[in-house]
Amino acid sequence: MCGITGWVDWEADLTGQGDILEAMLGALSRRGPDASGIWLSKHAAIGHRRLVVVDPAGGSQPMTRRRGDKVYTVTYNGELYNTLELRHELEGLGNTFLTRNSDTEVLLMAYIQWGAACVERFNGIYAFAIWDEAEQCLFMARDRLGVKPLFYTRQGGVLVFGSELKALLAHPAVHPVVDAEGLAEIFVMGPSRTPGHGVYRGVFELRPGCCLIYGKNGSRLSRYWSLVSRPHIDDLDVTAARVRELFEDAVERQLVADVPVCAFLSGGLDSSAITAIAAAAFKRENTGLLHSYSIDYAGNERHFRPDLFQPNSDADWSGRVADYLGTSHHVVEIDNYELADALLPAARANDLPGMADIDSSLYLLCREIKKEHTVALSGESADEVFGGYPWFHDRAALRAKSFPWVRLLRERFKFFSPELVSLLQPEKYVEQRYQEALAEVPRLPGEEPFEARMREILYLNITRFMQTLLDRKDRMSMGVGLEVRVPFCDHRLVEYVWNIPWAIKNCDGMAKGILRRALGGMLPGDVLRRTKSPYPKTHNPEYLAAVREMVLDLLDDVNSPLLPLINAGEVRRLAESDGSLFDRPWFGQLMRGPQFLAFLIQVDAWLRTYKVSII
Repeated sequence: MCGITGWVDWEADLTGQGDILEAMLGALSRRGPDASGIWLSKHAAIGHRRLVVVDPAGGSQPMTRRRGDKVYTVTYNGELYNTLELRHELEGLGNTFLTRNSDTEVLLMAYIQWGAACVERFNGIYAFAIWDEAEQCLFMARDRLGVKPLFYTRQGGVLVFGSELKALLAHPAVHPVVDAEGLAEIFVMGPSRTPGHGVYRGVFELRPGCCLIYGKNGSRLSRYWSLVSRPHIDDLDVTAARVRELFEDAVERQLVADVPVCAFLSGGLDSSAITAIAAAAFKRENTGLLHSYSIDYAGNERHFRPDLFQPNSDADWSGRVADYLGTSHHVVEIDNYELADALLPAARANDLPGMADIDSSLYLLCREIKKEHTVALSGESADEVFGGYPWFHDRAALRAKSFPWVRLLRERFKFFSPELVSLLQPEKYVEQRYQEALAEVPRLPGEEPFEARMREILYLNITRFMQTLLDRKDRMSMGVGLEVRVPFCDHRLVEYVWNIPWAIKNCDGMAKGILRRALGGMLPGDVLRRTKSPYPKTHNPEYLAAVREMVLDLLDDVNSPLLPLINAGEVRRLAESDGSLFDRPWFGQLMRGPQFLAFLIQVDAWLRTYKVSII
């Protein structure tokens, strides 16, 4: 994986503006610690930071290729999992290649051969920009599920793009200005975001499955992929077999790399299934033991308390699965004070306030993994695709007219200033975004009401909540130069599972029953039946003590940019309590009182670090 950035300017000569491009690339150095490259022409500046994963010698970027008198230059972040098939097809059409097996070259040659339609042939995760010098045109595209990020902004005749917001902000034409809508994204929708929204005024994120063409006559945004609803004709046994076939193929394709590959292993169904396939492949190919990693927190064994959202602890399960599969397993234990200290680098990696210690813990875990590995496989997205979260199975959540992970708006906004509440109108803002999302749902004519409602909930999860977790995984891992691959985001698997009726998805009386049935014989029976447990968080009161002290220090700092936005008295009351004042999840499954305090710490750090102007 890598970091990409650049800009197009019709009114300036960019050949002498390498210093600006270098500054933008410097902001992305952690995404690509192994190499840096720039390409400049009169109206286009293209930059790349490289994390070497495939073809170390041949995959340098920006990469330029010629066809006749036309010159094409690409900067690309991602992996193509069907590189060999595409390369053979392109060679059959008369194309020649200069590298051994670079997927970057295959992607660029595919664009030269097929133009914008090339993206329809890709199986992978990607965000890229290609400059056509002859046509004076920039083509940008993002993968179908949005695993890899791509932000952009237009400032007059200038279009600036980059993997992360920090790269855009390093360009002199882009300023950290946030208006009411941007604040609503932070405080109402946050830590999630409305698809396409870049928070800063005039900044956008290219939505998943979309491409953008920018030339002298303007820009054209189009969608090349979306979910399509159609009747599911396979019976239960055929469906389970097809799910297994698609899943196994996705995992095995994603093991290809010229650097060490490992796996996240919580002991839950999703990560265990990926680890099982990967471990078997390692043994079959005689490439040694697969290394697996899980996370825990100092003192958690004494303080963990099960509930609806986190029914059991991972600690025993990950070791059991590792022993069963024969992996070399590592448990990374996080100190709770270190977890609090990592809130700030996590916010910096994310460029925005995020999921508090849910982010910082992943940042610390990835930092440890990176010491020995460059690529890791993760079970992200299975619960969105197969319907595993508690809110899929809660009647009240299904009846609610809102996103099921955005909770407790009234309770939450008592901690903010009356002026901010009046400006943002939280409930109205959520309702607007919710209705926009429902309007996108691809309906299936004649579908009975309950199935239609479950289709809605699945769509909301795949296009909204899943994006939040994919963003988190990308930023925290790439913040330390680790590439994470997510087999459950293989678009072929997602397309197939999308149309499986809810009754079959939950066959055998269990959430994600069709996945459990598909994985039969691959894992121990109790692991196959294990109740959904989310990414683990700390339950140690040391963490609450640490963030409480940090928040109280902020409240005493008259220069804190946070103070005008909050109800300081209520926040102080929360900080001085034992956490029970806010003891239900206000976002997702894990974020409660301690995480709300940590979120405010990240907001303060964001406002200070990025010198945000609020208008």
